Amino acid sequence: MHLQRIFFLLPLLLALLLGVSCNEKTNENSSKQDNKLLHIVTTTGMIGDAVKNVVKDKAKISSLMGPGVDPHLYKATQGDLKVLTDADLIFYNGLLLEGKMEGILEKMGKAKPVQAVSTDIPQNKLLVLNAGTAKKGKVHHDPHIWFDVTLWQKAVQKIADVMQKQDPDNADFYAKNTENYLSTLQKLHTDIKQKMATIPKKQRVLITSHDAFSYFGKAYDIEVKGLQGVSTVSAYGLKDVTNMVDFVIDRKIKALFVESSVSSKSIEAVLEGCKKRKHPTKLGGTLFADAMGEAGTPEGTYIGMVNHNVNRIWEALK
Repeated sequence: MHLQRIFFLLPLLLALLLGVSCNEKTNENSSKQDNKLLHIVTTTGMIGDAVKNVVKDKAKISSLMGPGVDPHLYKATQGDLKVLTDADLIFYNGLLLEGKMEGILEKMGKAKPVQAVSTDIPQNKLLVLNAGTAKKGKVHHDPHIWFDVTLWQKAVQKIADVMQKQDPDNADFYAKNTENYLSTLQKLHTDIKQKMATIPKKQRVLITSHDAFSYFGKAYDIEVKGLQGVSTVSAYGLKDVTNMVDFVIDRKIKALFVESSVSSKSIEAVLEGCKKRKHPTKLGGTLFADAMGEAGTPEGTYIGMVNHNVNRIWEALK
């Protein structure tokens, strides 16, 4: 009886052992395949999204700064330092966006490829910061280049050029992906211009927490005002709030906007000031400025983030 049971169970045991062996080989092969992939680390989600559109599945991509993270104030953690050390290639924005990480990135650049995506944007296309914001004796530029889609196209092309050089075996693959993505971005640029143009000129004024949308304003013909400076490190005071309230009332601005990665207190103070003076302005919604939305949502991609902002602005100001 016992022998019959053993003979009955033997094929099942053999199948189980074979299955375990196959799974181990599959996992081992998968691990080896992952180990062959380049590990690319980016600072912001916008850069991470651009890299994904260029490399697709040919690399492992990690972004240090997720949704709601302010790059102006970001400090690298010990975990970040390990991720950066283990990376094969690092992409960052440059133009002092990652101000508190600049020294770390410079040191990393001595041991591996570390590339600012803003490098190939012509100087005459970059917006110069005012004298009060720029460091003494040196000109600095507004780092929020992603809000002019034509400038972001140049950043994407820079990523593609670096990838083709670092991984020549996949150069044609990267070139084709880049061509397709740049074409999509060109359509996005055209669509934004057309939509913004439908807002009456006198109502085309964008007021936000900090001055992150100047490139957007220049590219798409909309006046932009930020309560804080280009960097959120800059503080705002009662006088700034009072001046903004005066401006909103004088220009009869219909709506103000908060940002996903910046405290809403400054804009709320302006709204309260307008309310006290009986001006019917409202909150137009939350815009994504220095960080994208959650992964898996439309706003978790560059194109989805930009479209979200454009739609919010258009709905509130039209």
